[in-house]
Amino acid sequence: QVQLVESGGGLVQAGGSLIVSCAASGRTGSLYAMGWFRQAPGKEREFVAAITRTSGNTYYLDSVKGRFTISRDNAKSTVFLQMNDLKPEDTAVYYCAASNGGSLLRPRTYAYWGQGTQVTVSS
Repeated sequence: QVQLVESGGGLVQAGGSLIVSCAASGRTGSLYAMGWFRQAPGKEREFVAAITRTSGNTYYLDSVKGRFTISRDNAKSTVFLQMNDLKPEDTAVYYCAASNGGSLLRPRTYAYWGQGTQVTVSS
């Protein structure tokens, strides 16, 4: 089993920056990748970014490319999502997730989920 705990998030004005973190514990050695998803009210959960544990390959939602950066610290089993130039449409609950393999863009690929952290961007 793997446990995920998010931190960070909050309220920021448009154009501002935030960083959210996700600390993993448990059997983290079996993980293939970790990712971030978000869900706005009335919308489906959508992929935001992912990073593979060993090679560090990264993947992004098109609308966040150039603004968001996902990174990892394997020694601390922690993943970060640096969000710059935030827009009101980025407002959502952001979830950290961990995968043992498969398509990283699909929520069903991820076996473990954090509790979510709210990110609100005011205009």
